[in-house]
Amino acid sequence: MKPSSLVSSLCALALLAAPAAVSAGQAPRVSAASLQKLPQPLPLPYDEKADADRAVAQAKARAKKNRKLLLIDLGGNWCPDCRVLAGVMELPEMRAYIAKHYELVSVDIGRFDRNGQIAAHWGVNKLDGVPALLVVNPQTDKLLNRSKLFALADARSMTPQALAEWIAQWV
Repeated sequence: MKPSSLVSSLCALALLAAPAAVSAGQAPRVSAASLQKLPQPLPLPYDEKADADRAVAQAKARAKKNRKLLLIDLGGNWCPDCRVLAGVMELPEMRAYIAKHYELVSVDIGRFDRNGQIAAHWGVNKLDGVPALLVVNPQTDKLLNRSKLFALADARSMTPQALAEWIAQWV
Protein backbone atom coordinates (compact mmCIF):
# COMPACT_ATOMS: atom_id res chain seq x y z
CA MET A 1 0.00 0.00 0.00
CA LYS A 2 1.39 3.43 -0.91
CA PRO A 3 1.90 5.89 1.94
CA SER A 4 -0.63 8.23 0.36
CA SER A 5 -3.20 5.39 0.23
CA LEU A 6 -2.52 4.58 3.87
CA VAL A 7 -3.04 8.23 4.84
CA SER A 8 -6.27 8.36 2.83
CA SER A 9 -7.50 5.17 4.49
CA LEU A 10 -6.64 6.46 7.95
CA CYS A 11 -8.39 9.77 7.24
CA ALA A 12 -11.48 7.92 6.05
CA LEU A 13 -11.51 5.79 9.20
CA ALA A 14 -11.08 8.89 11.36
CA LEU A 15 -14.06 10.49 9.65
CA LEU A 16 -16.17 7.40 10.25
CA ALA A 17 -15.17 7.28 13.90
CA ALA A 18 -15.61 11.00 14.48
CA PRO A 19 -18.66 12.27 16.34
CA ALA A 20 -21.51 13.58 14.23
CA ALA A 21 -19.86 16.91 13.55
CA VAL A 22 -21.08 18.83 10.57
CA SER A 23 -18.56 19.14 7.75
CA ALA A 24 -18.43 22.24 5.60
CA GLY A 25 -20.85 21.23 2.85
CA GLN A 26 -23.01 19.02 5.02
CA ALA A 27 -26.12 20.64 6.43
CA PRO A 28 -26.75 20.33 10.13
CA ARG A 29 -29.67 18.21 11.23
CA VAL A 30 -32.41 20.69 12.02
CA SER A 31 -34.63 20.32 15.07
CA ALA A 32 -37.90 21.14 13.27
CA ALA A 33 -39.16 18.09 11.40
CA SER A 34 -41.82 20.08 9.57
CA LEU A 35 -42.68 23.68 8.85
CA GLN A 36 -45.46 23.46 11.44
CA LYS A 37 -42.76 22.82 14.08
CA LEU A 38 -40.96 26.12 13.38
CA PRO A 39 -41.16 28.64 16.24
CA GLN A 40 -44.10 31.01 15.80
CA PRO A 41 -44.59 33.71 14.83
CA LEU A 42 -42.26 33.41 11.88
CA PRO A 43 -39.61 36.16 11.69
CA LEU A 44 -40.01 39.42 9.79
CA PRO A 45 -36.39 39.65 8.61
CA TYR A 46 -36.56 42.50 6.10
CA ASP A 47 -36.02 46.09 7.23
CA GLU A 48 -37.84 48.39 4.82
CA LYS A 49 -35.85 51.39 6.05
CA ALA A 50 -32.39 49.82 5.81
CA ASP A 51 -29.77 51.19 3.44
CA ALA A 52 -29.43 48.01 1.37
CA ASP A 53 -26.36 49.17 -0.55
CA ARG A 54 -24.50 49.92 2.66
CA ALA A 55 -25.67 46.71 4.40
CA VAL A 56 -24.54 44.54 1.46
CA ALA A 57 -21.20 46.36 1.19
CA GLN A 58 -20.54 45.89 4.91
CA ALA A 59 -21.52 42.20 4.82
CA LYS A 60 -19.35 41.67 1.75
CA ALA A 61 -16.36 43.30 3.48
CA ARG A 62 -16.87 41.07 6.55
CA ALA A 63 -17.21 37.99 4.34
CA LYS A 64 -14.03 38.81 2.48
CA LYS A 65 -12.10 39.51 5.68
CA ASN A 66 -13.37 36.35 7.40
CA ARG A 67 -13.10 34.14 4.30
CA LYS A 68 -16.79 33.31 4.26
CA LEU A 69 -19.36 33.38 1.50
CA LEU A 70 -21.77 36.27 1.19
CA LEU A 71 -25.42 35.20 1.42
CA ILE A 72 -27.88 37.86 0.28
CA ASP A 73 -31.50 37.10 1.11
CA LEU A 74 -33.81 39.13 -1.14
CA GLY A 75 -37.44 39.16 -0.08
CA GLY A 76 -40.24 40.89 1.75
CA ASN A 77 -42.06 40.48 5.05
CA TRP A 78 -45.32 40.08 3.09
CA CYS A 79 -43.98 36.86 1.53
CA PRO A 80 -44.86 33.61 3.38
CA ASP A 81 -42.03 31.69 1.68
CA CYS A 82 -39.52 34.35 2.78
CA ARG A 83 -40.73 34.09 6.36
CA VAL A 84 -40.56 30.28 6.29
CA LEU A 85 -36.96 30.45 5.07
CA ALA A 86 -36.14 33.02 7.76
CA GLY A 87 -37.72 30.71 10.36
CA VAL A 88 -35.47 27.85 9.28
CA MET A 89 -32.40 30.10 9.25
CA GLU A 90 -33.26 31.21 12.81
CA LEU A 91 -33.18 27.65 14.19
CA PRO A 92 -30.18 27.50 16.56
CA GLU A 93 -28.34 24.84 14.57
CA MET A 94 -28.84 26.75 11.29
CA ARG A 95 -27.92 30.08 12.85
CA ALA A 96 -24.60 28.56 14.01
CA TYR A 97 -23.98 26.92 10.61
CA ILE A 98 -24.72 30.11 8.70
CA ALA A 99 -22.56 32.19 11.06
CA LYS A 100 -19.66 29.81 10.49
CA HIS A 101 -19.83 29.75 6.69
CA TYR A 102 -21.66 32.88 5.53
CA GLU A 103 -22.13 36.56 6.11
CA LEU A 104 -25.90 36.88 5.83
CA VAL A 105 -27.66 40.08 4.84
CA SER A 106 -31.40 40.41 4.28
CA VAL A 107 -32.58 42.94 1.71
CA ASP A 108 -36.16 44.15 1.45
CA ILE A 109 -37.32 44.23 -2.17
CA GLY A 110 -40.69 45.82 -1.40
CA ARG A 111 -43.26 44.58 -3.90
CA PHE A 112 -40.44 44.01 -6.43
CA ASP A 113 -40.04 47.80 -6.58
CA ARG A 114 -37.16 48.38 -4.15
CA ASN A 115 -33.44 47.59 -4.07
CA GLY A 116 -33.31 45.96 -7.50
CA GLN A 117 -29.79 47.34 -7.91
CA ILE A 118 -28.52 44.71 -5.45
CA ALA A 119 -29.36 41.75 -7.70
CA ALA A 120 -28.55 43.77 -10.82
CA HIS A 121 -24.96 44.12 -9.61
CA TRP A 122 -24.61 40.37 -10.29
CA GLY A 123 -26.47 40.49 -13.61
CA VAL A 124 -29.91 39.61 -12.26
CA ASN A 125 -32.15 42.28 -13.72
CA LYS A 126 -35.49 40.71 -12.85
CA LEU A 127 -36.51 38.73 -9.80
CA ASP A 128 -38.77 35.85 -10.82
CA GLY A 129 -39.77 35.17 -7.23
CA VAL A 130 -38.74 35.47 -3.62
CA PRO A 131 -37.04 34.53 -1.53
CA ALA A 132 -34.11 34.80 -3.88
CA LEU A 133 -30.78 33.92 -2.33
CA LEU A 134 -27.59 35.18 -3.90
CA VAL A 135 -24.51 33.20 -2.90
CA VAL A 136 -21.45 35.30 -3.69
CA ASN A 137 -17.75 34.61 -3.41
CA PRO A 138 -16.59 37.92 -1.94
CA GLN A 139 -12.99 37.35 -3.05
CA THR A 140 -13.96 37.30 -6.74
CA ASP A 141 -17.38 39.01 -6.54
CA LYS A 142 -18.74 36.03 -8.49
CA LEU A 143 -22.33 34.85 -8.11
CA LEU A 144 -22.09 31.11 -7.40
CA ASN A 145 -25.72 30.06 -7.75
CA ARG A 146 -26.92 31.86 -10.89
CA SER A 147 -28.93 28.86 -12.13
CA LYS A 148 -30.68 28.31 -8.77
CA LEU A 149 -31.56 31.82 -7.63
CA PHE A 150 -35.28 31.17 -7.32
CA ALA A 151 -35.20 27.57 -6.09
CA LEU A 152 -36.62 28.60 -2.72
CA ALA A 153 -39.48 30.74 -4.03
CA ASP A 154 -41.77 27.91 -2.95
CA ALA A 155 -40.09 27.29 0.41
CA ARG A 156 -43.44 26.35 1.95
CA SER A 157 -43.39 23.13 -0.09
CA MET A 158 -40.00 22.09 1.31
CA THR A 159 -39.05 20.59 4.64
CA PRO A 160 -36.82 22.51 7.03
CA GLN A 161 -34.10 19.90 6.39
CA ALA A 162 -34.37 20.38 2.61
CA LEU A 163 -33.98 24.15 3.08
CA ALA A 164 -30.92 23.57 5.29
CA GLU A 165 -29.40 21.27 2.68
CA TRP A 166 -29.99 23.82 -0.07
CA ILE A 167 -28.14 26.46 1.94
CA ALA A 168 -25.28 24.03 2.73
CA GLN A 169 -24.65 23.00 -0.88
CA TRP A 170 -22.66 26.16 -1.61
CA VAL A 171 -20.16 25.74 1.23
